[in-house]
Amino acid sequence: MNSKCYCTGRSLVAGLAASVLALPSLAGALTLNEALRLAETNAPSLAAQDAKIQAASSAAIPAGELPDPKLLAGVQNYPIGGPDRWSINDDFMTMQMVGVRQEMPNGDKRKARVEVADAAIDRAAAERRVARLNVRQSTALAWISSYSVERKDALFQDFYKENRLLTDTVRAQIAGGRAQPADAVTPKQEAAQLAEQQDDLIRLRAQTRATLKRWIGPAANDELTGGLPQWPVDTSGYAHKLQQNPALAAFTPMTREAQAKVREAEAEKQSDWSWELDYQRRGREFGDMVSVQFTFDLPLFPGSRQNPRIAAKHAELNQLEAEREAQTRERTEQLEADLADYERLNRSVRRGQDSLVPLAKEKVGLSMASYRAGKGDLAPVIAARRELIEARLKQIDVEEQRALTNARLYFNYGEPSQ
Repeated sequence: MNSKCYCTGRSLVAGLAASVLALPSLAGALTLNEALRLAETNAPSLAAQDAKIQAASSAAIPAGELPDPKLLAGVQNYPIGGPDRWSINDDFMTMQMVGVRQEMPNGDKRKARVEVADAAIDRAAAERRVARLNVRQSTALAWISSYSVERKDALFQDFYKENRLLTDTVRAQIAGGRAQPADAVTPKQEAAQLAEQQDDLIRLRAQTRATLKRWIGPAANDELTGGLPQWPVDTSGYAHKLQQNPALAAFTPMTREAQAKVREAEAEKQSDWSWELDYQRRGREFGDMVSVQFTFDLPLFPGSRQNPRIAAKHAELNQLEAEREAQTRERTEQLEADLADYERLNRSVRRGQDSLVPLAKEKVGLSMASYRAGKGDLAPVIAARRELIEARLKQIDVEEQRALTNARLYFNYGEPSQ
């Protein structure tokens, strides 16, 4: 008796363990917010941008510093002829020299270099915000597409169930003499067509999961949960937030950097200078000497040296401003197109919910009632069922497209900047 209880208890424990192991998806459910968090944590592109910011910050430290001093050493006035030739101590003019030289770039040039370095840091930070936007938006789009595929796959369980009910109905009709024996083949054909559609869905599922895995790694294999996102759409306010888009906002530090490079090129017209201090040692019977000298650059030919560089930097600045205007126009066009498409998809979703899908269900019900009453053929039933299947799948497609457009609008114009 005790042995039997022990075996029963062991079986119960084994059954509970099997039940727990049969539910891995519950422990690994993946919401959109979790996918976005994983994407930001694991994205190599963001790690690359972080390294770029660090590099720009390190490069800015010496930007305004003076160049390293130069150590000078040598022999001056070494005789190679006469009675004292090849001697380093006999001729009073021969000196062993050691000195130091410091170059002094002009103040405007050093200031401009600091401005270029500071702008480079801001530009790297702006580029990281652009990369973050791309990572988050691409992850959201991939998650939405994968979730929509899962919704379609879940529908096929209903389709197969309805197909089995149709099979039972046809058999009953044939048995009652109200249908032809050939009708028994039709539900099997429908089941085969459903299997073909599901095969395409399996392929699409692998593709969407692979895209999601690119952004978040192995967690893309977890069960998706949480429903499609519905971010608020500020139709009138997005136009005012256009310039806050990270891709357009990045032009501000890029422009400051280009302007600083213009000022650096203009500073080349001003003279740099350097100073040098030398100690000169002569023979014991001669006194040692000290020399000080100053050197100045002479920018005497700006037309062939400095001016072309200045013109080149001005041209780069003009190019940047033109690119900013071009991107602003392009994004304005895209914003208006996305808003119009979102409104269209909103209407399409409501139309499907309120009329297309309900009407398709009603048509199936009426066709089936006629068939069961022996007043209609099976063909209208199959056609109506096919219309209902397509309507339900299309409804998911439309809701997916609306969610994708919603995501693009939100991440480009609605998400708070960081």
